[in-house]
Amino acid sequence: MTDSFIRPGPRNLITDVEGFRVGNAEDHAARSGVTVILPDGRAVAGVDVRGGGPGTRETDALDPACLVDAVDAVVLSGGSSYGLDAASGAAGWLGARGRGFAIGSSPVVSPVVPAAVLFDLTNGGDKSWGEEPPYRRLGRSACEAAALDFALGNAGAGLGAIAGGYKGGLGSVSAVTPAGLQVGALIAVNPFGSPVIPGTDCLWAAPYALAGELGEQRWPSPLPPVSAQDFRTGTKAARTGAARAGIDRAGLTPGGNTTIGVVACNADLTPAEARRVAIMAQDGFARAIRPIHTPFDGDSVFVLASARRPLGGENRPLAVAELGAIAADCVARAIARGVFSAESSGEMPGYRARHGK
Repeated sequence: MTDSFIRPGPRNLITDVEGFRVGNAEDHAARSGVTVILPDGRAVAGVDVRGGGPGTRETDALDPACLVDAVDAVVLSGGSSYGLDAASGAAGWLGARGRGFAIGSSPVVSPVVPAAVLFDLTNGGDKSWGEEPPYRRLGRSACEAAALDFALGNAGAGLGAIAGGYKGGLGSVSAVTPAGLQVGALIAVNPFGSPVIPGTDCLWAAPYALAGELGEQRWPSPLPPVSAQDFRTGTKAARTGAARAGIDRAGLTPGGNTTIGVVACNADLTPAEARRVAIMAQDGFARAIRPIHTPFDGDSVFVLASARRPLGGENRPLAVAELGAIAADCVARAIARGVFSAESSGEMPGYRARHGK
């Protein structure tokens, strides 16, 4: 299997993987939102959490040694710790429809809804919600809105996202092989690091783009020399004195960033294989954002498998490795597409507005 045989699906969205829908819901006054990935049936799942400031729910349940072997939805949300309540809204919506983990003959099911949140509390939106944050409501609304087509950029969990010195956003892509393997990624892009090569208008993930999804871009050759400060700001900022260690510490909040997402596939993965693919998919973060996995990020990737296609034959580990490699490229592409699709918001410029794309 080689990259030259891989093409995007008809929508170039994660929903090109059969058996999955996506719903977005936003609170525009708060500049925050929620995205729900909703499988048609229960999906095998794995997760990898790698950033230094994660906010997650039910990730421990996805350990292959645990009882849970499938999930009913995955929620990505803004709002930091408040946003975890979006999963409760999604769980309530699912449970009311009889979707969840069944125990014996009990008529009551327990929906399994892992979630991850990003930090967007200081983006200028109105967060004066008192004791009633909007996220439970947004979780339900996102489930109601789940469909094959959905918005990118300033939508869902990407509404209030910031990516280094740019407006962040929600990005999604897909990849289909001649053998019928379907892989898709959906990422809410809110990193501490920059998605753009400092001193240029080129996205780090440009070499992985398919079908013109990022316009016409080429890495500069040679790459310009950059410092740690350049990675943060996206510009060649002047520094004064040896006291400046590189990264600008002004205004930094521990855990104040985070890029989160989901990879979906139609393969019949086991929970252990899903976790391995999630680990490999994190490589896409490093291809698209620099620096990444910092103390300020809570980078997390979920993998969902619909099990509609048998994976591999005699050499199943090799097939898992190939799937993980495709997943990593999809993650890098989705990150770049989220930034590319985002519009300017408040004082934060969108990528295309800033560079006249």
